[in-house]
Amino acid sequence: MPAATPTRSLELLLERAFPDAAEVRVVDRTGGGDHFQAIVTSDRFAGLPLVEQHRLVYDALAEPLADGTIHELRIRTRGPA
Repeated sequence: MPAATPTRSLELLLERAFPDAAEVRVVDRTGGGDHFQAIVTSDRFAGLPLVEQHRLVYDALAEPLADGTIHELRIRTRGPA
């Protein structure tokens, strides 16, 4: 089985952190494998200010942020409709 792409590896971390998520998507913004946009739609964000929503995403991606896998990260979060 081939190794997961960096994008898929990050999606797996987010899926683990947000198992109820209606959407988890990571986009490689530059094609270089280190500039990403993470999109997460989850009921877990209900009632949380944007900074707290983003903190949850940063926490889920702490390891790849710390080891340099992610050089730049843009985050888009959405709560329940």
